[in-house]
Amino acid sequence: MAVLANEISLFGHRLRLLDDRALYLPDVEALLVSDVHLGKAETFQSLGIPVSSAVNTENLDRLRSLLTQTRANQLFILGDLFHSRRSLVPEVLISWDNFLKETGVETSLIVGNHDRRLVSSLPPLTMDYQTDAARLGPFLLSHEPEIKHDAALNICGHIHPVMRLRSRTDSLRLPCFFIEHDQKRLTLPSFGEFTGGYEVELVSNTCAYVVCEGEAIVFGGQC
Repeated sequence: MAVLANEISLFGHRLRLLDDRALYLPDVEALLVSDVHLGKAETFQSLGIPVSSAVNTENLDRLRSLLTQTRANQLFILGDLFHSRRSLVPEVLISWDNFLKETGVETSLIVGNHDRRLVSSLPPLTMDYQTDAARLGPFLLSHEPEIKHDAALNICGHIHPVMRLRSRTDSLRLPCFFIEHDQKRLTLPSFGEFTGGYEVELVSNTCAYVVCEGEAIVFGGQC
């Protein structure tokens, strides 16, 4: 089997880190994303701040492309699919409903902190909701990090990890996959284009991957 430049082994399990800030688990044929924040632009618009709604379409187009690329049988969203109650305008809900119907993929939402007050307000949608962490084979999927668990790996979101890369003349903040070995935890970057980021610090037992053009580039000495 050819070794893919974006595939890593973590605690004995294969994980494919994708350019578009998503994770594919080849052994269970599942695509994972976190922190999509659909409708964040509409939230800003409702407050009188002119932000283009095109970001929602771009996010869903990227997600469609990833499903085609990986041929995943399952899609897991690790929290914060929607941004706020102000996000639940017809345009956002219809575009998400159309996405679910068009792709036909089995979709599960691990309810995040932004979603918790919204789930009861959503119209019927062809996806599952889970308010607690969910088991997927050897993995434990959650929105916020699970402090204590007995899984091979906790995969989560919530913190929007980014790496700060500096040179004498430039500085970049890049979304990253953040690994904490002592916690058996992998934190995904935020999938949504219109989201901020938390700069992670690489200390003992941690490392990070930045994925670019199909290659996972490692930072830190613990991977």
